[in-house]
This record gives sequence, structure tokens and C-alpha cells, in this order.
Amino acid sequence: MPASDVIEQQEQPWSRQRLRSANERLLLDRLRTAGPASRAQLARETGLSKPTVSSALAALVKAGLVHEVGTQAPERGRTAVLYAPDPSAGYALGIDVGRSWLRVAVANLDGEVVARADVRNRARSSGAMAELVVATAHQVVANSEVEPAAVVHAVVGTPGVYDEQRRRVRFAMHLPGWGRAGLFDRMREELGIPLEVHNDANLAALGEYTYGVGAGSRLFAYIMIGTGLGMGVVSEGRLFTGAHGGAGEIGFLPWPGQQKPETLEDAVSGVAVVEAARMFGMSGQQLTAKAVFDAARQGNPAAVKAVELEGERIAHTVAAAAAVLDPDLVVLGGGVGHSVDLLLRPVRENLRALTPLRPKIVPSALGEDAVLLGAVATALGTARDLVFERHSAS
Repeated sequence: MPASDVIEQQEQPWSRQRLRSANERLLLDRLRTAGPASRAQLARETGLSKPTVSSALAALVKAGLVHEVGTQAPERGRTAVLYAPDPSAGYALGIDVGRSWLRVAVANLDGEVVARADVRNRARSSGAMAELVVATAHQVVANSEVEPAAVVHAVVGTPGVYDEQRRRVRFAMHLPGWGRAGLFDRMREELGIPLEVHNDANLAALGEYTYGVGAGSRLFAYIMIGTGLGMGVVSEGRLFTGAHGGAGEIGFLPWPGQQKPETLEDAVSGVAVVEAARMFGMSGQQLTAKAVFDAARQGNPAAVKAVELEGERIAHTVAAAAAVLDPDLVVLGGGVGHSVDLLLRPVRENLRALTPLRPKIVPSALGEDAVLLGAVATALGTARDLVFERHSAS
């Protein structure tokens, strides 16, 4: 008799439900990580007896957590039914709040996005922005044709650092009023589901690890260069956020010298690219970082010089990250990161002159979706637990 079944028989009646739940969770996790499997295969791989596997699978199927996905015809024996987690057992909501854009997506438990919306952020106040987040989320859920009650968890990515005790965001300088107390409590109440809040660069790093170029990296840093400057660090598949959530706030690092730029963010952000282009003689009232990079591709001398300077400053950023973290990979993302095709050469050349530490530097594979997909991935981790816990409790 398998050892697991001996343990099951020795258990007291009060703990049998706990053991059944543990067996069901073991099978569900195995199916989610390694793909569809038959009863016999699950028994071999988990060490549970075939009757125990059959009983646990029956309970999971009845609860709607697992479903049949086909059959397998072995060389010998009977055709076996294959089982897999049912992705429609629950849904998660990912939200990316940026200065210019709001992005919202609903995903099933397999991580497949079933509906999303990208909306211009034209809110003039933090209250209006909160209303836009809630209204857009409700609309995306409605468009997905998913029952609202099936959406069990949400994650918001935002600039700044979320203070869990005070339930407010700090350091979101580019979103005026966004640090107001009670703002996220209001969104939780109006959404009607649990809501986590995380730094956008951290979520972008997690999104890149889960869906992009960071997969398999032992330790990598995602540097987000856009309206501001931030960094997310993923070590062994887990975010490193520091003692108070402020790890990666590299924009606050002082820039060498006493005159402007005063901080690393002043030197490296999209605004810095525009200021450098103007300094080198480029004109235009509505000049943007994107316009500077586009002009550099066309050979505009002022724009080319501005891009070269940006590459030099990004190299300083990478050198600082390399000295502290020793990453095997640095991913460049954010609005400025979209122009990595122009930046990689000056970044690498300047990095060689600055430090003997030379991590691999690559552009983000997810582009503007990095924060959103990181929010989805984070929400899914909790959503899967919540869906199973509801089943166990019932």
C-alpha cells in the first residue's frame, strides 16, 4: 500500500478534509505547471494511489476547477482521459495607471487575456483618475462577457511606492494628488473585489520575467525610462522590493556635480532627452522624446547628439545597477526604452569605459504592455489561490 494512503488511514477524522484538500491542491498544481495528464500519470508522478487520484480529480471536476481535455491512446492498455485546469474557473484583473495611458485587462486562470482596453488618461485630478480606473475596469469586465463575481482579484500598477499601512502611494510626482489617502480604498469598494497596489517598474519586471526576455534569468533588472525613471529587480523569480517597498527607486540617486541635472531621473527621463535636444539646437513647441528619437533616425544632428547623451547617461544607470546587484541581464523598457535600437550602441560603448561589470543589455520584449502583463501575472497568482480556497471552504 502506498505510504500516502497509510498516512491517510492514520489521520483522525477531523483532519481528513485537510488531507483531501492537500491532495487536490497537489494534483491541481501539477496539472497547471506540467500540462494535461491522465489518472495513471498523476499517480506515478505524485506518489498518490490511483483511487486517491480518482477521488481528488472527481472533486476538482465537480467544483469546476479541472475538466477533461482529450484522451491518450497508449501502446498497451485502455485509452486514458486527460485532465487540465479549467481556465474559466476564475478571472483576474490587471490595471496599469500611467500619466498618459490607462490599460486594463481581464485574464482567465491560464493567463489568457480575454478582454482589454487602452484609454487615454485625460483626468485632471486624482479623483477623476480613480473614477476612470473603476469605470474602465467595469467596462472591460462587461466586454469580456465574464460574470463579475468570477473576477476574484485585481492588481494595479502605478508610479511611486505604495504604503500598505497608510494605504496610499508615495513618490508619484508625475501624477498630482495620486498620493491622497483613501483613494485606493475607494477604488476597492467601487470595484467590489480585493485590490493590490504595486510599483509599475516592479510589475514590468515581473511581466518581463513571466512573459518576456527575463524568463530563466537568475537575477535581472528592468530599467523603466519614460516620464520618470524606475527599476524593478527579479531574483530567482521573485521581486525584490526592499524593507519599505522603495528598492529600485533609482531616480532619486544624485547625479554627479552641483548643477542640473540634480538627480538620475533629471538626467535620464524623457524630459531630459527633450532638454538635451533643445540644448543642441533642435526646435519645436511640442517637442517630445519620441519626436527626438524619430528625428535621430532621420539623421538630424541635434537629435543624434541628444540620443548619444541619453545613451551615456543610461550607461551610468546600468553601471550603478551592476555594481549593487550584479545582474545577469538588464532590460531597458518604458517610453524611452522603445527606442533601444538607437540606444544600445552608445550604452554599451560607454558602459565599457565606466566599469568592468558588463551585464547583458536587451530591449523589453513586452514594450508598453510590460506593466499590464506584470499586473495580470501578479493577480493570477492570488486569484488561483482564492478560487481553490473557495472550493476547499465549500
